[in-house]
This record gives sequence, structure tokens and C-alpha cells, in this order.
Amino acid sequence: MQSHRRQLLAHVLPMVLFLALLALCQFLTARGQIFFRRHAEFWIYPAQTILCGALLLWFRRCYQFHRLKKVAFTLLVAVAVFGIWIAPQYFLNFAPRPVGFDPTLLESNSATYWSTILFRFLRLVVVVPLVEEVFWRGFLLRFVIDEHFERVPFGKFNWLSFAVVTVAFTFSHSRPDWPAAFITGALYNVVAYRTQSLASCVLAHAVTNLLLGLWIMQTRQWGFW
Repeated sequence: MQSHRRQLLAHVLPMVLFLALLALCQFLTARGQIFFRRHAEFWIYPAQTILCGALLLWFRRCYQFHRLKKVAFTLLVAVAVFGIWIAPQYFLNFAPRPVGFDPTLLESNSATYWSTILFRFLRLVVVVPLVEEVFWRGFLLRFVIDEHFERVPFGKFNWLSFAVVTVAFTFSHSRPDWPAAFITGALYNVVAYRTQSLASCVLAHAVTNLLLGLWIMQTRQWGFW
């Protein structure tokens, strides 16, 4: 059994690092004049991918993913969440969101452009689902029930825990995304409860993000990155 402190670090530290780098990115882009700072996402996002991925690998023995369960249900939730995210623009004619991480700024250099796309999808489909699900469902959903969260079976239901994680997950996103993020947080919690498998939660998040990433590349609505 891993110590409580190591379990805590394993579940929280990747998210703390991820958010710290995201805050640094926002700080630099808001004040940058040269390309290196004005578009800091082009180097900070790959740094997030590498550093957070390295932390996940370092602490890999602390995570209990369990086997995939109720895969059809999990995929159904993933597709439904994708639909919720794009519904305002695709179905309700909300204004498009073209401002954001725009890889076409690097199209003049093919190698740089495709390496940027590769890292962006690696971050979106692998690192983000792992970091967020380990934290939100693997840690906080159980920590609200018992501060020694590792003693709480994964997927144990508690109304306070459900509410805290759903609301916190919502506010971790930008304001325009709050309605979609609120429903997403609730549905991913349901995946945790129904499957009792962290791997299933990661799968749902990864499939949603993959579909969203492909849709972003197709529509060039970079604000959804």
C-alpha cells in the first residue's frame, strides 16, 4: 500500500503543475509583444504535455485504473458530451470561436506545423484526460468523502462529493464553457459511479476530446482548444 502522502502527491501534483503552466501561458500572452510571448501556447502546451506526462509515469504505480467496464455506455457518454460542447455553434447558431490556439500560424514550416499538431493532440487526447480524471474522479470525488481518499472505493456515490466535483470542474473552465462543463462534469461523475473504473472515465474523456479536436481542425474554431 502506497503511503497517504505519496498517493496525495500522485493525484494532485500533475494537476497543480498543469494549472500553473496554464496560468503562466495566460500571463505571458496577455503581456507579450514578441511572438515567443504573445503565442506562448506554442511552447507551454508541449511543455505541459512532456512534464505532466513524465509525472504521471513517475507515479504510475499509485493509480488504480481497473479494467474498462461498460464500454458501450462510456462511449455513448463521450459522444453525448461532444455534442453538448459543439451544440451552441452547430445547432443553435451561436457566434463561432476562431480565436485561440491556431496552428495555421506555423503552416509555412511543414515540420513545425505537424509537430505542433501532434503535441496538441497528444496533450488533448492522452495527457489532459489522464491528469483531469486522476484528479477529479480519482482524487477529489473520494477526498470529499474521506481525506484519506485512498480508503474510499472508486465510484462510491455521495451527494456532496458529486456536487463539489461538478461545480469545481465547471469553474476550472473558461466562462463561455461553463454550461457545457457543468453537464460534462456531472456525466463523467456518472461514468465513475456506473463503471467504478478510472480507466472508463479516462476513455470517456479521451474520446470526447478526440472528437472535439477533429471538429476544431475541420471548423477552425480554435477557441474550443
